[in-house]
Amino acid sequence: ALDRQAARASRLRFARKLLTLLLSKPRGFLPLRVLLRCRRFLGLPRRRPLVPFVLRYPTLFRLFQAPISRPLSPSLSTLAVALTPAAHALAADLAALRGAELAPGLADKVHRLLLMTPRRSLLVSKLAHIAPDLGLAMDFRATLCPRHPDVFTFANTSHGHALQLVDPPPPPPSPLPPPLRPAVRPDRLIDRPRRFPHLPLRRGLNLRRAHRDYLLRFHSLPEASPFEPLEEGASAEMAERRACAVVREVLAMTVEKRTLVDHLTHFRRDFGLPNRLRALLVRHPELFYVSIKGVRHSAFLVEAFDDDGRLLVEDGMLVGRDRLEELVREGKKIRRAQKKGVFPVDGDSDEEDEEDDNVAEGSSEVDGEFGDLFEEESVTGEDWNEVGDGGGIEGDDDEDDPESDAMEEFWVKKAAEEGLVDSGTEHDVW
Repeated sequence: ALDRQAARASRLRFARKLLTLLLSKPRGFLPLRVLLRCRRFLGLPRRRPLVPFVLRYPTLFRLFQAPISRPLSPSLSTLAVALTPAAHALAADLAALRGAELAPGLADKVHRLLLMTPRRSLLVSKLAHIAPDLGLAMDFRATLCPRHPDVFTFANTSHGHALQLVDPPPPPPSPLPPPLRPAVRPDRLIDRPRRFPHLPLRRGLNLRRAHRDYLLRFHSLPEASPFEPLEEGASAEMAERRACAVVREVLAMTVEKRTLVDHLTHFRRDFGLPNRLRALLVRHPELFYVSIKGVRHSAFLVEAFDDDGRLLVEDGMLVGRDRLEELVREGKKIRRAQKKGVFPVDGDSDEEDEEDDNVAEGSSEVDGEFGDLFEEESVTGEDWNEVGDGGGIEGDDDEDDPESDAMEEFWVKKAAEEGLVDSGTEHDVW
């Protein structure tokens, strides 16, 4: 059931990244030739054209031609990718939700993250990796943190900008309570008080006796607070006890109660986590589940889901994911109607769409949605032409590949012939 949740998130990966990229621009669009330099950030494989991926989401993205080049035929140099009104409305609603109703909760999440570090500070570049999973906006540095000057402050370090707590820091919140079993009927024989220690596990999960005995001994140890450092000379078992408490606290703060294992590894030194973090997650199946769907593995908080993979308590920011999925489904209906001859497009099928999703997700090498957008000379400049020769996402060896350009030109002409290119307005001047 949790593997299905991981596959569900991976299918939205390209759409989320392109939304993040376009929303980072003041006018909400990027020329197609500039966008091609961001292939690695978008997770596109080599030799795969970008235009078909954009056209697969007609409810989120649109192709338009620069008004100054309207007498000319559409080409790779005269087209740009922009957000649709529905995508703009989704972004505006989420921004309003973060700024009003959920602002205290988001600030509390950042507060908890900083309290788990010994120095009560985190680099902004590291925090940006996990910011989407926490429900933070891309510009949380300018929107969320300045609203709480009594809690947060910025500092310049040798490694970059850091977010830290004010001195003296606010009082630490109470950690998460121990995981509890869901309420059941007391009249069943299996629910009577047990004479021996019992380890509640997910349905269908069986462990060897040695592993089960180790977990029973582990949970008999005293509780370790994730907000307090361990005492000197603490045993390895207590260090692992605190590491589990820290990971459990982080996963509980995420919107979907899951995040990538790679995101957790960014905080190993900050949170005092072991180097073999994935082994720790696998060693405690009563707390976490590691899904191997795709190349990048996901870590789930087991206690937040029922046996069918549904969240027991939904976060307020989940409305963004649900509306995004609704727009994607609506776009698939439009493309399905086009394939039936109403609006003839390319002849690929839904199975090919799923294959493209898997290819794009499995080939991604970039570690977060916001991480590269905070790098110096990144694609988030004031205007698109600030993306110079070194300004995009590094690692695109085929940026000026004639064969790739020819393939993109083919898809541009095909989209123009099928009426999928809008004519730009006076607001689209670039």
